[in-house]
Amino acid sequence: MTNLNEIKYVDWQPKLNEIGEVAQGIDDINQCIYIILTTQKGSVPHRPTFGSDIFKYIDYPVQEAVPNIIREVIDAISEWETRIEIENVSAEIDMANVKIKIEWNLIDSEITSVTEVIA
Repeated sequence: MTNLNEIKYVDWQPKLNEIGEVAQGIDDINQCIYIILTTQKGSVPHRPTFGSDIFKYIDYPVQEAVPNIIREVIDAISEWETRIEIENVSAEIDMANVKIKIEWNLIDSEITSVTEVIA
């Protein structure tokens, strides 16, 4: 369990699926990206534009779905996660999932990271 005096960052949030733990630093950004991409637009009553429309393209042919999913990822992250700058996004579709890989840089920093989201 994380104590308040162990939190070292201004931006932090409760860690998903880990009671009593917090996500901070890079983990916080990765978790924010996951939440943004796996939340369907219109599903949060008081923030109807929050999230992404990646699920809209699941039934499209792969050659049409992938570029649309990549566009949706870039649009959603650019709008809702302003701490980072996206360098590259790739998406793969298999029978049951969409695997999205986002390469990003922390703004005003040399820190880079890669986030993978399976939706």
